[in-house]
Amino acid sequence: MKPAQNAPCDPQIVIDHLTKEFAVRGDGKMLRALDSIALTIRRGEFVVLLGPSGCGKSTLLSIIAGFQHPTAGEVLHDGKPISRPDHHRTVVFQDYALFPWMTVLDNVAFGLKAQGISLKQRVEVAQHFIALVKLSGFEQRYPHEISGGMKQRAAIARALAPNPDVLLMDEPFGALDAQTRVLLQEEVARVAFETQKTVLFVTHSIEEAVFLGDRIVVMSARPGRVQRIYDVPLQKPRLPETRRLPEFVQLSEDLWESLKPEWQLQ
Repeated sequence: MKPAQNAPCDPQIVIDHLTKEFAVRGDGKMLRALDSIALTIRRGEFVVLLGPSGCGKSTLLSIIAGFQHPTAGEVLHDGKPISRPDHHRTVVFQDYALFPWMTVLDNVAFGLKAQGISLKQRVEVAQHFIALVKLSGFEQRYPHEISGGMKQRAAIARALAPNPDVLLMDEPFGALDAQTRVLLQEEVARVAFETQKTVLFVTHSIEEAVFLGDRIVVMSARPGRVQRIYDVPLQKPRLPETRRLPEFVQLSEDLWESLKPEWQLQ
């Protein structure tokens, strides 16, 4: 499988030679987490960041979200520099981040209040996205009353409710059991296909990357660099039988061979 060419087409997120360094506590030295990252994410594209632990995947996603700032370079969203978080880019974290004192409905509707949307509209929008992630009937449950997989569905609905341009997902299935993880991969593939949102998804899992992505960005060990970019030659919508296709198996093997030297450095 040949690496893809990173040719922009209706670019939405442009990462321009981004470098990120952190001060090492105690000795005054700087640790370079990301080194000269250049990447274009196209509108409506599902891009997966794949690489070994510590390669800066989550740091890059955090900078795109606006939670952190680069040391050098910049990130543009529709041609404008990203300087802070806003509702045009929402994040789904690994640990759900639901408010335990709020019901599923209130959690999903939470981000809409800041946009000045009326209570009636907030409820209607929240119910639409709760139905989209197949949680209808659980609107009045609290997070402690539902399973881990259902919590993550609620977190995805909450991220989609403000109608963001870009959905950022930081290893959202990392804490789930294997069966639930596979089921949620299929749900995310379906939701992304139906909503046509731009998605940037961080994972350690090769099979997850191949099942979900339009392109897979393979990152090197720290400092994180773009090592290769692979096109995923699989039709959408992605279905359970997608995993048995020869193209799926071949790309998974190619990615393993590409990443094996990096993982052996850990």
